[in-house]
Amino acid sequence: MTAVTTAATQFEADLALAFELADICDAVTLPAFNDRSFSIEYKSDRSEVTEADREAERQLSQRLLAERPEHSLYGEEHGITGNTSSDWQWIVDPIDGTSGFTRGIPIWATLIALHHATEGLCVSVVSAPALGRRWWATKGGGTWANGRQCTVSRVDNIADAQVNITLNEGWSSLGHADALIELTTSARRSRGVGDFWQHCLVAEGAMDVAVDAVGVQPYDLAAVRLLVEQAGGTFTDHLGEPSHAGPTAISSNGVLHAEVLERL
Repeated sequence: MTAVTTAATQFEADLALAFELADICDAVTLPAFNDRSFSIEYKSDRSEVTEADREAERQLSQRLLAERPEHSLYGEEHGITGNTSSDWQWIVDPIDGTSGFTRGIPIWATLIALHHATEGLCVSVVSAPALGRRWWATKGGGTWANGRQCTVSRVDNIADAQVNITLNEGWSSLGHADALIELTTSARRSRGVGDFWQHCLVAEGAMDVAVDAVGVQPYDLAAVRLLVEQAGGTFTDHLGEPSHAGPTAISSNGVLHAEVLERL
């Protein structure tokens, strides 16, 4: 894929590099997924990790820091590396959706984002090779899915909306589980695909609202936040703050956002 016709000019080179990094990760993760050629370990938070997670991030890191030695890299598996004083930071999750990956569920992806200390999120690529899908966005350049520009929906009523809710114990701890259950039953349709895909569907206009699990981290959110925002949507935490810092994340077509926050 090329960045020439899809990106704001100033980010063409960074988007092209992000595509290359996604290709590197796909070459590691997809064969491992198809062949089931990995073992599973558990991190301190009981989340799964495989050799494919670590190897994909290792290869991505090696290529990225050779190409952008002046930048830093924040990866899920290896933390912050590179030039830690840089204003530019790449935020990467080699396999978002590892739990599904280990069970043979094809809803997983490599998430790559470029963030600047003052300019904010500038480049995003989400590559889901088992789904045959790739999304990307640049600041000022819109959001794209497999070459088609994305725009959020115009649904303006929860009763007509498709909503995606990822319930976990964290929502009960925050006291919002009952409100989220009520949201699912008052919507036209509710789903629970989880992880990156729910936000990509909001960016595409296929889903109207997506409420993520409590406990998400910047590497889970940075790439999808830019997709949603550049498609015309809204992305905040549950308090309404525009953020990819976690531990909560809600994306929507923008029209429904205030109502969702009010219901919480």
